[in-house]
Amino acid sequence: MTVNATADPLLHRRAGPGPGVDQGTRSALLSGTHHDPHAVLGAHPAPGGVTVRCLLPYALDVAVLAGDTSWGLPDTGDGLFEGELPSVTAHDYRLRVTTAESVFEVEDPYRFLPTLGEVDLHLIGEGRHEELWTALGAHVMEHQGVRGTRFAVWAPNARGVRMVGDFNCWNGTSTPMRSLGSSGVWELFVPGIGEGELYKFEIIGPDGSPRQHADPMARRSEKPPATASIVDVSHHTWGDEEWLEWRAAHPAHASPFSVYELHLPSWRPGLTYRQLAEQLPAYVSDLGFTHVEFLPVAEHPFGGSWGYQVTGFYAPTARLGSPDDFKHLIDALHQAGIGVLMDWVPAHFPRDDWALAEFDGRPLYEHEDPARAAHPDWGTLEFDYGRKEVRNFLVANALYWCQEFHIDGLRVDAVASMLYLDYSREDGQWTPNRFGGRENLDAVDFLQEMNATLYRQVPGVVTIAEESTAWDGVTRATHHVGPCGFGGLGFGLKWNMGWMHDSLDYMSHEPVHRKHHHNEMTFSMVYAYSENYVLPISHDEVVHGKRSLVSKMPGDWWQQRANQRAYLGFMWAHPGKQLLFMGQEFAQGAEWSEAHGLEWHLIEEGSAGREDHLGVQRLIRDLNRHYTDLPALWERDSDPAGFRWVIADGADDNVLAFLRHSADGGPLLAICNFSPVVREGVRLGVPRTASGMWREVVNTDAKRYGGSGVASGARLTQQPTACHGLPASLEVCLPPLSTLWLMPKGRTE
Repeated sequence: MTVNATADPLLHRRAGPGPGVDQGTRSALLSGTHHDPHAVLGAHPAPGGVTVRCLLPYALDVAVLAGDTSWGLPDTGDGLFEGELPSVTAHDYRLRVTTAESVFEVEDPYRFLPTLGEVDLHLIGEGRHEELWTALGAHVMEHQGVRGTRFAVWAPNARGVRMVGDFNCWNGTSTPMRSLGSSGVWELFVPGIGEGELYKFEIIGPDGSPRQHADPMARRSEKPPATASIVDVSHHTWGDEEWLEWRAAHPAHASPFSVYELHLPSWRPGLTYRQLAEQLPAYVSDLGFTHVEFLPVAEHPFGGSWGYQVTGFYAPTARLGSPDDFKHLIDALHQAGIGVLMDWVPAHFPRDDWALAEFDGRPLYEHEDPARAAHPDWGTLEFDYGRKEVRNFLVANALYWCQEFHIDGLRVDAVASMLYLDYSREDGQWTPNRFGGRENLDAVDFLQEMNATLYRQVPGVVTIAEESTAWDGVTRATHHVGPCGFGGLGFGLKWNMGWMHDSLDYMSHEPVHRKHHHNEMTFSMVYAYSENYVLPISHDEVVHGKRSLVSKMPGDWWQQRANQRAYLGFMWAHPGKQLLFMGQEFAQGAEWSEAHGLEWHLIEEGSAGREDHLGVQRLIRDLNRHYTDLPALWERDSDPAGFRWVIADGADDNVLAFLRHSADGGPLLAICNFSPVVREGVRLGVPRTASGMWREVVNTDAKRYGGSGVASGARLTQQPTACHGLPASLEVCLPPLSTLWLMPKGRTE
């Protein structure tokens, strides 16, 4: 605060000269390389009383305020002020600073004890601090009776670290941090600094050169392209207790799990987190999805990366609002009964020199071997999973999102690139592991630790792997060793990339050619129970020339929509969970672009062809409603006894049929006709039912969906004729390019 010197009631005296500091200490303070500035600056006992020393290069005059007396400190040059006082204590004084612009009073940061205790430092050193975000970063707190912010950062190779921000005009000379023993942690409590302050760490590397970095643990960042970290305090009060209780009692693999994947900035461009909270829950609830999955929301410098090149692992992107605004969105979704998944990117990070790259002047978060550090595909850097502190940074980060933001699950991006040392590398570009293999043993350990920690700490959480190879045991428990000698990775679910590629390839062919690709629709059942699967039609499949889902389909516009509807009916009936990327739920014809968002005008009043798009949207709504209501479609997703082929060899007719069974044996019959002709009188084997009657649950060719309206049969009465190895049968009319779901009326025998 500014002081009016004319009304100053203090008694003014001049402090005696202090003992001074040697040239080496002076140089270390001025260059920011002193590891313990608190041992030099602040108040220290002296033979004649107390010596007070401060480093304020912008000051013209400095006085110590103690009791009713101010003691002017002699200027010893280079911004150092030092004097010997007879009575002031090290715990009860302030500084009055005079600059060319003002006079103000401040607390001396160098009179405070460390704010981090031995337990925190021990856990950090062991790489086992599961709540790392509570120890490192910026934390507003009261310390020794004074309000301020504790800053702490891990930088073991640094020669020195200084705080810079608006509070010191981005000149860190006056605010060097202290090194806390051998932990590699640097700490400083800055009195008077609070919520909303901008800051960075100025790190002096081994070569003596300073570089300003954003805080790796920052919980809030400036809106890009600005890169400073922001001191943040959460004021959000959660209202989702009922949801969290429900989640803990309903494991994802044995519950309905239908996911709407979206990129928040381009779902409806221009909306903030809070504005999204007003629109997104209602939209998703109306469509019947059980979960949303956000493309990465952690702070990233380049919007065109869709969030997959992260610089702020602990900060939701400021593009859409504050961290509390993001919590408000999640809370609103939970209160609407919708789970929230988030894409998480521990595989790599960008090379921006203000972020994690060579953070303390040497490779720290990345591997010290340049060949191991450089990601060959994305021009980024790979994490060093073998370094315990780096592994701790990532494991704690996963826990942070789930505990602090109530995220219900993490979909882990690019797992395959982590697991293999030779990923996208040629011979001679990689070094085998200690057993001579290609597996990245450090990454395996990290993923196992991350999954085990999350499932232990967060009731009802789910982790999902985007893993594109046949790695054994992705969703096996970490303590169960498989035939390859590795314990399971411990994920709850895995994206079924094989099903996605095979089924989309089949659907892209003209129906006349599909009989030559029939196995692409049946092969997934060979391995369907090797993992707990999600069937993803994700953002990756509708960009970069791959076309939108409806545009992948052959034929004219009517046939394209019919193909998409039939495919969606097949997808929702197939064992596994479902994921659909935004825009595909209303058959958007254009590829997704983060630059302009979705084509909402297609379903707006007055739009030509609106009914064509609404028809597909109605189908999605009905598929989700029936899916959630029918345990046969999800209760035994991981049990082979829950599935039975009825027709797997109908290649010439482009027909598939299979049964799904609930835990009590109740069946659902799904029939797909992927040809554009009506097939009359198709006989299908079914279990015998008490009533002898079956009903049509879904017909993707219904007129309300934009189809031709061919019915599967006015009455579906089972006949005693055995067929397909089952004791009874139905004669069904199959509409063109359609999927039917049929269920018995009454109990199954």
